[in-house]
Amino acid sequence: MRFVLRPVSALIAALLLFAPASLRAAAIQVDYSMTLAGLPIGSANLSGSFDDDRYNLKVEGELTGLVGVLSGGSKGGATASGTFSGTRVLSSGFSAIGRSSSTKRTLQIGLSSGHVTRIQIDPPFEERPDRVPLAEGDKRGVIDPLSALMAVPANRAVPLDAANCNHTIPVFEGTQRFNVVLSYAETKPVQKPGYAGNVLVCNARYIPIAGHRPARPAVKFMTENRDMSVWLAPVEGARVLVPLRISVRTMIGTTVIEAESWQLGKSAEAKPAR
Repeated sequence: MRFVLRPVSALIAALLLFAPASLRAAAIQVDYSMTLAGLPIGSANLSGSFDDDRYNLKVEGELTGLVGVLSGGSKGGATASGTFSGTRVLSSGFSAIGRSSSTKRTLQIGLSSGHVTRIQIDPPFEERPDRVPLAEGDKRGVIDPLSALMAVPANRAVPLDAANCNHTIPVFEGTQRFNVVLSYAETKPVQKPGYAGNVLVCNARYIPIAGHRPARPAVKFMTENRDMSVWLAPVEGARVLVPLRISVRTMIGTTVIEAESWQLGKSAEAKPAR
């Protein structure tokens, strides 16, 4: 698990019922199960709080079972915060931590108006001569990997418009810059504990830009992968959609991260991961 279950990231309940609309907040907590080739491998939790202009997100996850044993009992957590500008998400800070039985690594990224201002990785990753170098331009106009889980509808009154699937997410995760290209697949009804309604099903593509090692089989596989998707569900009272399900085919089977419960009124405090 590398910083919060990457390929591997909602909210609601009017907290101030009688405040002006611009000050009303929403909050949510989503509990996810994780499977690989149909076998349980872990769990994750996403929580967040939102108002008209700002958001705070927090995610925690753990690998269990055989995968957890083989990976040394990996755990991870991350927080992110930022603002909304139209349909854009402008992250202002991201912190993450990953632990196993033998290692611990922390990552902090500072951002301003979509541009990276600071990166701190402790301990740093080993330099690799085959890694595509990161240029300064690769750190501009980007979003952190946790904030990238959200989508902001162009029309708040029509959150499940198919057009909300069709966009590119420019992600910077500390060592790599890549795009996630989403495209509309379908709209389908879903029922989960706490959520009943339609979701947007978006196909996803991984496009590496810099920081990756192009000769690695896993990178080649993911670049050619056409079997990735995300189900986006609207958060009542907020201007965002968040994942109800993420599916990614890997070299050893399909990984699925799927909501087991959807609870409104559970908020996150975006404090640096420890």
